[in-house]
Amino acid sequence: MGQVARRPITGSPIRRRRTRKSGGRSGAEEKEAGVEVSPRVPNTLENTREADDTVVQEADQEIIREEAMDEFADFFRGKQPKVLITTGQRCGALTERFIRELLQVIPESMYRHRRQYTIPEIVQYCKHRDFTAVIVIEESNYGFPPDRFWIISLPDGPTALFRLSSIKLRRSLPNHGAPTSHFPEMILHNFTTRVGHRVARLFASMFPQQPEFEGRRVASFHNMRDFIFFRQHRYIFDSAEKARLQELGP
Repeated sequence: MGQVARRPITGSPIRRRRTRKSGGRSGAEEKEAGVEVSPRVPNTLENTREADDTVVQEADQEIIREEAMDEFADFFRGKQPKVLITTGQRCGALTERFIRELLQVIPESMYRHRRQYTIPEIVQYCKHRDFTAVIVIEESNYGFPPDRFWIISLPDGPTALFRLSSIKLRRSLPNHGAPTSHFPEMILHNFTTRVGHRVARLFASMFPQQPEFEGRRVASFHNMRDFIFFRQHRYIFDSAEKARLQELGP
């Protein structure tokens, strides 16, 4: 068979690209030459997101007037919350353990067994006893971790449903501590839209607005792309200049 003549390759594309790159100035050389170098900021989902018209600006007078008259305004004027926690019709051991720890998170909360009562019956029971909210913890499959979290604000709403995921109870957290009975400080971060403001105020309405700072407890709700992350910590001061956080869970 005849042989195919091969033509020599005079230069590879990789070598040519490297030659062109080496011909330019580096960032340090440009800085030494007096050329203004703009810092490189990596693209993230947060800084590349399109502007949202529903984001509330600081000191928005319309929002301030609305929140001064909404369902949660009294809690920011000294009204004390009183929360009842119950479950779905069937409740497994994992849900019971989660509720046991939730009772230590929310001050002035108490648990009542659901039995066969309907939600409207439970709401009427709570209204007559001056409860300010009902929390219902449900599990889609009996014996599995709970995956639904209802908050019913009393007496006239609103009601919100949240999906639960990635629950870690206190005993699964390394070097965890036990919460005290002090009222925690609340941190509500990144609830910037109109709906976010409503959700944040719904969470805040379950906690007394007079944190007891001597307990060094803090409950954090962080909103990221419509996922809400909850953590509970205690400040530990190792010295006058250094502090660290201890997980309290869940």
